[in-house]
Amino acid sequence: MIAELLRSWGKVNLFTRPRRFGKSLNMSMLKSFFEIGCDQTLFDGLKISGEKELCEKYMGQFPVISISLKGVEGTNFEAACATLKSVVGKEAMRFPFLLESERLSDSEKALYDQLIQIGGKDQDVYVMSDETLLQSLKTLSELLAKYYGKEVVLLIDEYDVPLDKAFQYGYYDQMVSMVRGLFGNALKTNPCLFFAVLTGCLRISKESVFTGLNNLKTLTITDVRFARYFGFTDAEVKEMLEYYELAKHYDTIKEWYDGYQFGRVGVYCPWDVICYCDKLCADPEALPEDFWSNTSGNNMVRRFINKANGRTKEEIERLIAGEEVIKEIYQELTYSELDKSIEHLWSVLFVTGYLTQHGAAGEDKYRLVIPNREIRKLFVRQIREWFQDAAEKDTPKLDALCDAFPAEDVDTIEELFGDYLWNTISIRDTAVRKEQKENFYHGILLGLLGHKESWLIKSNAGSGIGYSDILVEIPKNRVGLVIEMKYAEDGDMNAACMEALGQIEDRQYTARLKEDGMRTVIKYGIACHKKECKVAKETHPVNGAHPPVSDNPRA
Repeated sequence: MIAELLRSWGKVNLFTRPRRFGKSLNMSMLKSFFEIGCDQTLFDGLKISGEKELCEKYMGQFPVISISLKGVEGTNFEAACATLKSVVGKEAMRFPFLLESERLSDSEKALYDQLIQIGGKDQDVYVMSDETLLQSLKTLSELLAKYYGKEVVLLIDEYDVPLDKAFQYGYYDQMVSMVRGLFGNALKTNPCLFFAVLTGCLRISKESVFTGLNNLKTLTITDVRFARYFGFTDAEVKEMLEYYELAKHYDTIKEWYDGYQFGRVGVYCPWDVICYCDKLCADPEALPEDFWSNTSGNNMVRRFINKANGRTKEEIERLIAGEEVIKEIYQELTYSELDKSIEHLWSVLFVTGYLTQHGAAGEDKYRLVIPNREIRKLFVRQIREWFQDAAEKDTPKLDALCDAFPAEDVDTIEELFGDYLWNTISIRDTAVRKEQKENFYHGILLGLLGHKESWLIKSNAGSGIGYSDILVEIPKNRVGLVIEMKYAEDGDMNAACMEALGQIEDRQYTARLKEDGMRTVIKYGIACHKKECKVAKETHPVNGAHPPVSDNPRA
């Protein structure tokens, strides 16, 4: 990567990649390579060490300014500016020798002193003025260049985070103005700059942040250049698994964490692979899990789901089912444009890693897919949460649905649960295993029943000789419910209901409820197919008679 960066020269280089794909690690590598006084043995045995002439010319030859804007946030502009000043101030503090240098004039030392001044109530706040902050990176570049007699390498990691936070909290225009000024001074009118590298998730419009910056080289996830340097390739994952004697887990890791395409290179999410391999080294039976979404918020997905109309819901269903949607990708956006069109949000989902591309489908259009099982699970979970939030707003309807279960009112259960299914997103038939479909409907019903706070509800609870889908204990009249969900692959929901009731009987799922002292136990077999449902029930026999299964034709 270092060799390619130097040979395919760009004065200012912007890499956009989803989070947890090695952006910060690559920036750390660049700092370790270029900075004067670096430990050159770090690169012994690595590919770059074979580039003798390049290493002699560039390794350890430059002053480096390296900042990360990942933590620049606040509920208002003043708070965010304070954290930005802290980031710049702490970086400036790495060069205290500037205050003692005979190469700098007293006025230049005074400029440096303004960058590192600390005050505030606890004497731990950097108190530079806003004007000083706007000039800070350029000022520090000039001072370091004069001290060393060499131009500066500038590294800015997660450049777009302050804008994302500002958009969330309502001070976007103020932060855009601040970042535009800071970057303009450091990158556009800075004669002491050798070259700069920036990273982020979004490629923010030049008109909003990089105004007038004509030397910006943008390298996005659709660009073939540098594609293999962020994320793990298939060959790298295989080599890693062989090294740790984990090769038998290759298929699982590929299913869960592969599937991204940068340029024309297929890549795995490196964070996921590392985390799972770490767990496997400690526990060879460890199951894969979602590591990626837990590393930060999922506001992008939630924003998309909340704006979903009938068309976009259908497109989400297709994606979850393993199909593709063809969408135009807008490579440059401002945050203020995101909510103007649902189509812009597809672009955001793409560049932030929730979707990936499987090839172009025309000018600026791409075949978008969910990359892997991890992200598909995330989509399903987010959909459930969105649906639950929407459902909770309709308390009378929720009460009626829940009350219909102990009342054995099959007609009402079918009608209301069916209505809920029509108003949410289902799991389509193709590409997704039956168990995943059943789990989806299971999760929806579980969330609806959770409306009754006084009910004791257990999911996948051990009972009899197996694990029932849902067990409910209702304190009033000590009524117990056992619910088994089935997905009717062939559309025969009557047969699926009978299969569910048979499973309850054969595996004695009512045992747990009887042990807990329920006086009446009602068994429900519920079948779903796309957005349709069918309900069958049996009351636990008291006198040996079995009430008939409902044959209500409504689905």
